Amino acid sequence: MQIVLYLVMLVVFFGVMIAVGFVCRRKSRTSQGFMLGGRSVGPWLTAFAYGTSYFSAVVFVGYAGQFGWKFGVSSTWIGLGNALLGSLLAWVVLGRRTRVMTQHLKSSTMSDFFAKRYFSPALKIAAAVIIFIFLIPYTASLYNGLSRLFEMAFHIDFWICIVIMAVLTAVYVVAGGYTATAINDFIQGIIMLVGIVAVVAAVIVNGGGWEQIFADLSQVPADNGSEQLGVFTSFFGPDILSLLSVVILTSLGTWGLPQMVQKFYAIKDEQAIKKGTLISTLFALVVSGWCYFLGGFSRLYPEAFASGSYDAIIPAMVSELSPFLIGLVIILVLSASMSTLSSLAMASSASLTIDLISPAARSRNKPLTDGQEVFIMRVLIVVFVVISAVIAIVQYYGNFSFIAQMMGVSWGALAGAFLAPFLYGLYWKKTTKASVWFSFCFGVGVMVLYLIYDLALSSYFTLPAFLDSSLTLGSLVMLLNLALVPLISLFTQKPDADKVDEIFSCYDRTITVHMTTALDEADKKK
Repeated sequence: MQIVLYLVMLVVFFGVMIAVGFVCRRKSRTSQGFMLGGRSVGPWLTAFAYGTSYFSAVVFVGYAGQFGWKFGVSSTWIGLGNALLGSLLAWVVLGRRTRVMTQHLKSSTMSDFFAKRYFSPALKIAAAVIIFIFLIPYTASLYNGLSRLFEMAFHIDFWICIVIMAVLTAVYVVAGGYTATAINDFIQGIIMLVGIVAVVAAVIVNGGGWEQIFADLSQVPADNGSEQLGVFTSFFGPDILSLLSVVILTSLGTWGLPQMVQKFYAIKDEQAIKKGTLISTLFALVVSGWCYFLGGFSRLYPEAFASGSYDAIIPAMVSELSPFLIGLVIILVLSASMSTLSSLAMASSASLTIDLISPAARSRNKPLTDGQEVFIMRVLIVVFVVISAVIAIVQYYGNFSFIAQMMGVSWGALAGAFLAPFLYGLYWKKTTKASVWFSFCFGVGVMVLYLIYDLALSSYFTLPAFLDSSLTLGSLVMLLNLALVPLISLFTQKPDADKVDEIFSCYDRTITVHMTTALDEADKKK
C-alpha cells in the first residue's frame, strides 16, 4: 500500500512538471525567450528559481549529513550563511548591476559577459570550456542523494532512478525553456519549503522533543580521542575554521556560478529585484537553515554511518517517519535535484551554443538563425543530461575515485575562476583582461592540482590540514582571487578608457520613478 501511495505522488508530480513544459513551449521559440524568458520574469519566479537552483539533493542528503556529523548543530551556521551571504547579499550586490550591464552589453551568458566586458573573444571560449567541463561532474553529483531514498521506498536499482529523473527533466526543459524551468522551480520550491519544515518537526517529535534530542546529543563525545562532551551542541562546534570554510564556499561561491548568476539576467524590473531579494533570502533561510539544522542530529544515528557513507544518515532519519512524510521527502529531494539539474543544463547548453557554436558558424559566413540556435540548445540539453546521468551511473556502480573527486572540486573551480572577475567587472572600471586570465588559470589550476594530489600523490606526502580538503581549498582560492585580481590589474595593461566608460554608462542613465520610490525635488521649492 505504501508503494502505491509513493507512485501516485510521483505520477502527479511528474505530470505537473511535464504539463508546464508544454504549456510554456510557445514562449521559448526565440533564443532570448528560451534562455532568459525574454528578460521579463517576475520576483517570485526569479527568487524561487535562484533558491531551487542553489539547493539540491546534494545539500539535503549529502551536505546535511556530512557537515551535521562533523559540526553538530553548529552546521546551522552554513544555512544562515547561505541565506545572508549567498542570497541576501548576492541579490543586493549583484542583482541590479548584473541585470543592467548584461542587457546593455546584449549578453546572455556569463562567458559572453567576460568577452564583451573585457574585449576578449578568447575569454569567452575559455569560460565556456570551463563551464562545460566542470558543470557536468557537478551535475552528476545531483543524482547521488536519490539512490538511498528510492532504495528505501521502492527497492529498485539506482540506475532506474537516474534514468527517470533525467528523462523527465530533459522533457520539460527542452519543451518550455527558461520559463518552464522557472515555473516548475516555483512549484518545486513550495514542495521544498513545506517538506523540510514537516520533516524537521516530525524528526524532533520522534526523537522525544527538543530537550531530549539536545540532551542525547550533548552526551556524544568528540572525535579527537578525548571524552569531551557537548561539542556537537555547542555554538560553533568542534572545528570552527573548517566550519567557516564551508560557509564561505557554499555561500560566497554562488556569486561565481554561471547557473546562479544567470538568474539575474532575466529579472523583469526594479520591483522584481526588491521583492526577489526578500523572497530568496527567506527561502534560503527556511530550506538551507532547516536542512543543516536537521543534519546536526546526525550523531544520534551512528548505525547509519557504520558503512562510512554520509549519504545514509538523512535517509535513516526519514525511514522512521510516516509513509506520507516519506513520500513527501522523496518528492522534496526530486524537486531539489530536478530544479538544479534543469538550471545547470540550461546554463551549459546556452554557453556552448551562444559562445562557441554560433560564433564558429558566423566565422564560416553561415550564421545561425534564431530557430537554429534554439534547436541546438535543446539538443545540447539532452546531451548534457545524458552525459551527467551516465557519469553518475558509472560512478555509482564502478566507484571510480576520479569521478567522485572531480565532483568535489567542480564548485571550487567554477567559483574560484569566475567570482572575482565577474564581481569586479560590474563595479571597477580598471579591472584588466590579464587579471581575468590569471583568475581563470589560478582557480582552475589550483583545483586540478589538488585533484591530481588527491588521486595520485597523497600517499607520498601530506598537505597541511587546512589545505587537505576541496572545500577549504576552494574557499581559499576565491578569497585569494578577490585580493589578487585588483592587485594584478594595477600592474597590467589598462583597458581602453573610452570603451570602458561606454560600458559603465548604462549605470548613469536617468530614469523616472514613482513618488513612492523618490520624492520630487521640485516640491521642496514650493
